[in-house]
Amino acid sequence: MKICQYLQQRMVFPELAARDKEGVLAELAEGIARETPGLKAEEILRVLRDRERLGSTGIGEGFAIPHGKMKELTRIIIAFGRSKEGIPFDSLDGKPAFYFFVLIAPEESAGLHLKALAKISRFIKDAAFKEHLFQASDAEALWKVIEAEDQLS
Repeated sequence: MKICQYLQQRMVFPELAARDKEGVLAELAEGIARETPGLKAEEILRVLRDRERLGSTGIGEGFAIPHGKMKELTRIIIAFGRSKEGIPFDSLDGKPAFYFFVLIAPEESAGLHLKALAKISRFIKDAAFKEHLFQASDAEALWKVIEAEDQLS
């Protein structure tokens, strides 16, 4: 599986304005809806909130992977957002999250959904990847960092 099959450059948000968990979820939901005709930000946000109620998707080391499933979808959608300041996200290590991979999948796609989560989790284990994300200057540079890691994994 290649993450960049589902993550398009227009879904990379290099400077999140949000300052808290709810704001990040809302901002990313709005970005996804804006770039995906037929999807509503409110529905995306509801799905992400529902998943967060089960347990935080802040996995630590500065990363969070908010995710959920929607009946309306026919394909996986992945978005990426970055906050240079960091955002409290109830992460497992108690530290702020800086990097957010959002994954929205069709309701009947458990296998593909899990493969995508596993692939993103492998990215996160690479210390150089994290440093390159921090140094990237804009959406295009961030996308290229993710694309390069996608080719390696």
